[in-house]
Amino acid sequence: MGIEFTAIDFETANGFRGSPCAVGLTKVRDGRVVDEASWLMRPPAGHDYFDSRNTAIHGITADQVVTAPRFGELFPEIGGFIGGDILVAHNAAFDLGVIRSALEVSELPGPGWDYACTVMLSRRSYSLASYSLPFVAEAAGVPLVNHHDAVEDARACAGILVDIARRSGASTVEELMISHRLPLSRAEPYEPGVDELSKATRTALERGAAAGWAGWPEEGDNPAPNPAADANHPLYGQTVVFTGDLGMSRPQAKERAARVGAQPASAVTRRTTVLVVGDGFVASDLRNGRVTGKARRVLELHERGQQIEVLSEAEFLQMIGGLWPVGSQ
Repeated sequence: MGIEFTAIDFETANGFRGSPCAVGLTKVRDGRVVDEASWLMRPPAGHDYFDSRNTAIHGITADQVVTAPRFGELFPEIGGFIGGDILVAHNAAFDLGVIRSALEVSELPGPGWDYACTVMLSRRSYSLASYSLPFVAEAAGVPLVNHHDAVEDARACAGILVDIARRSGASTVEELMISHRLPLSRAEPYEPGVDELSKATRTALERGAAAGWAGWPEEGDNPAPNPAADANHPLYGQTVVFTGDLGMSRPQAKERAARVGAQPASAVTRRTTVLVVGDGFVASDLRNGRVTGKARRVLELHERGQQIEVLSEAEFLQMIGGLWPVGSQ
C-alpha cells in the first residue's frame, strides 16, 4: 500500500480562525486521489460576520451561506470523511486551528489527529521565491487555477505531498517526515468544559475595540526571538523583514514574529530568510512586477541562490495565528 492521507483546506469569514465558511477535503490512497468532498457553511454563531478582506481573498459572501448548515452541523460529516487518516494541509497549523477554535466556540467535542504541513516539507524540497500554495503546486507539477477554492486547494496540497513523497522515495507520511527530519504534529482531542480554550479563541473572545493605527511609526527595535517558542513553527529560526503598508505598526509586526521564534530585522541582507509584504500583496505579484524595493532586492538575491521566502500579510497572520488589526480596512 502506497502513501495515504486526507488533505484539508479551510476558508474563513473573518480573521478569527473559528469562522470557517468553506472546507475542501481530498482523500489519497496509494498515492492517488480516490475521493473528495467540499461544503460551504455558516460559521459558528457570534463569529459569522464576513470581513471584506477575507471575501476579497476567497469570494465567499454572507449571502452565499445564509441557508447553509453551520460548522457544528457539518462537523460529523467532515470528521467522518477524515476518519483516522493523517491530515495534510498547506500551513497546517492554521487549518487544524480552524477546527479547534470552531469546536471551542460551538461548544462541541472533537477527536485528535496527526498532521503534516506541506509548507514545512516544501521548504526542504523545492527552491522557490514564495512557498505560497500556487507556487509550490506549480513546482510539484499540479498547477492551481482557482486558488482559495477550498477543494482545489486541498487537491493541490495533496498533489504536493505526493510529489515530495515520490522525490523522497517515501511510502508513508510518517516515513516522509522522518526523511525530512520533521516531526509528525498532533492536534489533541477537545472536550468542552474540560480542556482549556486555545490562545486564538481566547484572543478573539477577549479582543476589545482598540483603535487602528494612522500610519507607519518608526521602524522600531528588533526584539530577540522568544527562546521558549515552538521549534516546529514555520517561522521559528527565520530572519524576517517587513515592507509596505501592513495593517499594524512595524514594531507590532516584529513583536509578533519574535513571539514565535523569528528574528525580526529592518533591511534585506544575506541573512534574510522571509520577507513579509503589505499593500495588499499576493504571491502572483512576484510575476507581474507589483513589488516594493525590498521585494525586488529579495528576487535579486533569490536569483543568486539565497533562499528567501516572500509572504503576504494574510499568510503571515495565518502563520502567527493573528487577527486582522482593528481599523485596518
